[in-house]
Amino acid sequence: MTDPQHDRPEESTQADVTLVARGLTATAQVEVSNENTIVVRPLGEGTEWKRAIKPGDPVALYWVSGYEERSLPAKITSVEVGEEPLWHLVPTGPAERSQRRRTVRARVEVPVVMPWLDGLLVGSTVDLSEAGLRALVDGWGLPPEPGTRAHMTLTIGDDTVDVRGAVVRQQVQGARWLLSMQFHDVEEKDADVLRRRVFQALREERAAALD
Repeated sequence: MTDPQHDRPEESTQADVTLVARGLTATAQVEVSNENTIVVRPLGEGTEWKRAIKPGDPVALYWVSGYEERSLPAKITSVEVGEEPLWHLVPTGPAERSQRRRTVRARVEVPVVMPWLDGLLVGSTVDLSEAGLRALVDGWGLPPEPGTRAHMTLTIGDDTVDVRGAVVRQQVQGARWLLSMQFHDVEEKDADVLRRRVFQALREERAAALD
């Protein structure tokens, strides 16, 4: 039997709602969440776009549950067009692990070390996902060009994670370099550590947004 916590986003949390026909994703506050209906309040500037949604429009709902992101297909059943519009949703299929989870990125600052030339680049991550990171390091010499194969070691709590991949972007900021790296073939145990840290940060961000 599926844990109901994983089937629906919790009330008073935030979730992403993708308007399938428009390719638009909005962050929303979950006002009501039970086995019969989900009611969300879309956040962000403007009201016209929030009221322009029509009953029957398909959506995909995404939220953080535990150490993963879940998704749920649904459709709009009605729209309350008050000062703060509310979207009423009804599920059209089962909840499952989100297929976009590898691209979920969070602001995470952890120490990072990267072998470079005859020494080490030392710094910290700016953001992190299961698929890659951005890190700000103390640079010296010439920065790695996009496409350069790279190896970084991250310290995440009590865990040390070694990742390999390629630099996809670099930006020189004075004596520091902002490096974007895409991971290749991450071991499952390391992916679990990355996933836990990313979703911990997402939960912290969303909790702070509610304060």
